[in-house]
Amino acid sequence: MGDPKFPRRRYDTPSHPWEGERIAAEKALVRKYGLKNKREVWKAQSRLRTFRGTARGLLSKLHTPTGQVKKESSDLLRRMNRLGFLGQNGTLDDILGLDIETVLGRRLQTVVYLKGLSSTPKQARQFIIHGHVTIGGQKVTVPSYLVTREEEDKILLNPHSPVADESHPVRSRPEAVVETPKPERKAPEAAPKAAEKAEEAAPAEGDESTTAEGEETTKEGGEAA
Repeated sequence: MGDPKFPRRRYDTPSHPWEGERIAAEKALVRKYGLKNKREVWKAQSRLRTFRGTARGLLSKLHTPTGQVKKESSDLLRRMNRLGFLGQNGTLDDILGLDIETVLGRRLQTVVYLKGLSSTPKQARQFIIHGHVTIGGQKVTVPSYLVTREEEDKILLNPHSPVADESHPVRSRPEAVVETPKPERKAPEAAPKAAEKAEEAAPAEGDESTTAEGEETTKEGGEAA
């Protein structure tokens, strides 16, 4: 039976603690759905694993269908439809195709955010834990609660909570920041190359030599006169 103070763990942890791809995928899910830690990802994976295992076991018995197998299959499909995992015409094969994001998308925290009752998934978690969210008039303080199709339209903010007022500062969504384009900086003009300087300096030297030769010719002509 065990000690009631220490309930048995109801989820499975990864078999290998250091797997880069798995760790990166878990971090992405934690950020996307505003989860508290990776333990909530593992709980969702264990719950999905249970659904898929049940469906796989029923599929293996369908080659010799009995009344009990048909009843269990219909009950499972009805439950999947009630939780919003499958549609009206869902099959056992569809259960095998579910992924973890299907389970995380039906959590109360995610539904509250998608209904626009909070500005971020983490704020939705805060509202639920502090008792600001009700389902059908009853307060629910469990962010991982799986919302059924019937309860989805009954999710509201607690009317006795100050957060229910739309003018409350917490309810205001952050405005989008418009970035003003920065003026483009003009590239500085390239300095003249050494070759161009040499070419410019060469004619100057030639002019000086020509001028000097002209002065010498003038002097010689003057002496001859």
